[in-house]
Amino acid sequence: MKIAQVAPLYESVPPKFYGGTERVVSYLTEALVEEGHEVTLFAAGDSVTKARLISHVDRALRLSPNVVDPLAHHFVQLQEVIERAHEFDIIHFHTDYLHFPSSRFIKTPCITTLHGRLDIPELRHIFHKFTTQPVISISNSQRLPLPEANWLATVYHGLPEDLYEKQINKDDYLAFIGRISQEKRPDRAIEIAKRAGLKIKLAAKVDKADEHYFNSHIKHLMDQPHVEYLGEIGEAEKRAFLGNARALLFPIDWPEPFGMVMIEAMACGTPVIAYPHGSVPEIIEQGKTGFIVSSIEEAVNALDGVDLLDRNVIRETFEKRFSAKIMASNYVKSYELLTKPPVSYYFNEQNFTTKNTKLIA
Repeated sequence: MKIAQVAPLYESVPPKFYGGTERVVSYLTEALVEEGHEVTLFAAGDSVTKARLISHVDRALRLSPNVVDPLAHHFVQLQEVIERAHEFDIIHFHTDYLHFPSSRFIKTPCITTLHGRLDIPELRHIFHKFTTQPVISISNSQRLPLPEANWLATVYHGLPEDLYEKQINKDDYLAFIGRISQEKRPDRAIEIAKRAGLKIKLAAKVDKADEHYFNSHIKHLMDQPHVEYLGEIGEAEKRAFLGNARALLFPIDWPEPFGMVMIEAMACGTPVIAYPHGSVPEIIEQGKTGFIVSSIEEAVNALDGVDLLDRNVIRETFEKRFSAKIMASNYVKSYELLTKPPVSYYFNEQNFTTKNTKLIA
């Protein structure tokens, strides 16, 4: 198939550091190329890909201090996609709903993966208006706030199988990785480690929007002797950081749409201890790849059982459910639903005909 992947311009594909959506776009793009598809990637100019890259910006907007209005660049990108739409069998957007007013008039089938949280009141207006836009969820729980959306499928994120590997040795520390933000609850992670008598390493960035939270609620916790703050780390450092940990702590306090770090840990064979919000019950298999808990006390108790979990089984579960190859295969199934719409057949005494069925999962 001739496939266009349209990524946000804020980060490169893949991102240099933190950037969940752009990482997923990268893994998907490369997996599709490997499967023999002809892929064009619309992304920041410093992206690295085996696909054809089209961009009007030299580098990721987050790394460009002179960019005042990033939305303007996304409109230029959208126009470029529209002008080239005839070149593709399918256009896959990862840019939220920005393209909805335009893509509904493009003859080439379009599909959109919604990567973020959807429990935002204003989104109801968007999906009441654009009722025919086929959208993909990244977990079943992500759909709950917007049952009226035209859901085509749920496709879980995936990672290249060779990106991480199960580590032979593990150290006696707990890992926390991601953002220092209120919904990620690093304070819970620090407290869990303290009560368990274990060291915790935090590899996390602080966005400008979260600086007040960090300074008011988290910074003073970093002075405790069992806490080691590493700051933001890159892809190359994650393998040892996650793989050598006794467990990953994921004590979130929000409806997480997916949670990439959970499958990153699983790829390393590392158990996950997580709170039961959002996608967590869909990703973690209780007593097999980790433990789902509802309190700090339960998390501390669960740590007694992590060494009993088979790290080979955790890694094998990742390979069966969350590899980039499986993700790409599932997306191709959705592409085929749009490029080769399913038909239903019905008979009467005088005729035989076909009619298209509506694409709602």
